[in-house]
Amino acid sequence: MHVPDGFFTASVSIAAGVAAAGGVAVCLRGARRELDDRTAPMAGLVAAFVFAAQMLNFPVAAGTSGHLLGGALAAVLVGPYTAVLAVTVVLLIQALLFADGGLTALGVNIVLMAIVTAVVGWAVFRLVVRVLPRGRPAIVAGSFAGALVSVPASALVFTLLFWIGGTAPIEVGTVAAAMGGVHVLIGIGEGLITALTVSSVLAVRPDLVYGARSLATPLVLRTPDGATTTAEPSGPQAAPARTRRLAPFGLAALAVSLLLAGVVSFYASGDPDGLERVAEDHGLNAAEQEHNLGGSPLADYGVAGVENERLSVGLAGIIGVGVTVAVGGAVFYAARRRTRDETAGTPDRAHA
Repeated sequence: MHVPDGFFTASVSIAAGVAAAGGVAVCLRGARRELDDRTAPMAGLVAAFVFAAQMLNFPVAAGTSGHLLGGALAAVLVGPYTAVLAVTVVLLIQALLFADGGLTALGVNIVLMAIVTAVVGWAVFRLVVRVLPRGRPAIVAGSFAGALVSVPASALVFTLLFWIGGTAPIEVGTVAAAMGGVHVLIGIGEGLITALTVSSVLAVRPDLVYGARSLATPLVLRTPDGATTTAEPSGPQAAPARTRRLAPFGLAALAVSLLLAGVVSFYASGDPDGLERVAEDHGLNAAEQEHNLGGSPLADYGVAGVENERLSVGLAGIIGVGVTVAVGGAVFYAARRRTRDETAGTPDRAHA
């Protein structure tokens, strides 16, 4: 659902850019409560996985494909604030390095693919987890439901923005029907991928799943008079002692992302995704403008000068994963470090 330049008026693009900047600013602050020394690098790995998974278009109907948006998945794994930042990093890299998603539409894409999907996905996830009996099945079911709903929710917001300031002379009802129908199907694929990924992480590192904190064993506290009480662990520190080391899992997760982007991506569906299909069928693409970075060396997920298509796509995917994990890791490490510095400085300010 990467929106290109030209689909929206300048006023809508600017307003979306302001909303995106405000949302990212809020999430930068909120993410400090979600990040610790383990989850900061985990967030970078999640961003890299989302980048890799977005290269894997899957068929959803005749001549139409879809791909992971990733906001709900990231929210369950690393928290909703951090999820918005992770997907935003992916969108920035895609727009600037791969000419995927318009530069003037960057704010629109952040709102649609990062903020809406993470917020809606997390809200639905929390609702399902509260309704179902506590346990891993509830976490997986909530992940599926949150991811499924997040995709048509994003399509709905796209339709709303188009109604406010779309540039193509098309009835908003036509856009709503076309976007809603195909993105429900894509949402099913999103839900399956999200549920499978969350289930896999739960099986090997349940302490790294932010949304599964409720499964942590209650702490038994003993008072000086000998009485005992229990307390629910909360926050990113609530992790089983046996799963503290991140390096083995991190290397495996990075290897999976590299494999998906570097090898499996070549076999992904080449059909237009949901938005591209709607644009082709209903004339939206007539308003599309050429990307200002369309001539960049990595445009359209290929390496300029490499004639072998399979090698070109694979190298572009590997470069993308590497850049994403580096940039994402740096962003989340900086956010975590600032939190540590502020925490360390609190006693000094208190005594001042």
